[in-house]
Amino acid sequence: MEAQLNIAINVVLNSWNTILGMTIGVLDNVTDEDMMREVSLGRNTGIYLLGHLVAVHDRMLPLLGIGERKYPELDDIFLNTPDRSGKTMPPVQELRAKWLETNNALNTAFSAMQPIDWLSRHTSISEEDFAKQPHRNKLNVLASRTTHLAEHYGQLLFLKPRA
Repeated sequence: MEAQLNIAINVVLNSWNTILGMTIGVLDNVTDEDMMREVSLGRNTGIYLLGHLVAVHDRMLPLLGIGERKYPELDDIFLNTPDRSGKTMPPVQELRAKWLETNNALNTAFSAMQPIDWLSRHTSISEEDFAKQPHRNKLNVLASRTTHLAEHYGQLLFLKPRA
């Protein structure tokens, strides 16, 4: 049973690392100027998507019980209001640095977690509810955030220069 658990956890972690690496690859290959463009007509800009991802990943730290948030000030701009709301966004380079720092903190914590840690409850579910719904665990959070990241990775691809 322990071997199957390790396999399942590795599948989810490998998916996270693959999508994260692909997203970093796109972000590393678009200019700050490209980040100001919409991914398609009437859709979010690259800078907004980057800020949104930083805020979501930053929220994972306390959600998974592995650290405190570093950038709660990003919520108002990138989670609570839509793109082009008129709110001042941080510079792209600042968001890129926060993106790397947040993901480094997550991956450091992930590498220190034991298999049983992944099956424990996250901080947004009560002990009573977790007893009834044990699938609402930390591994489930990582799987859902991987899907979220994959969606935005697909959008960010539209910022890449066309050959």
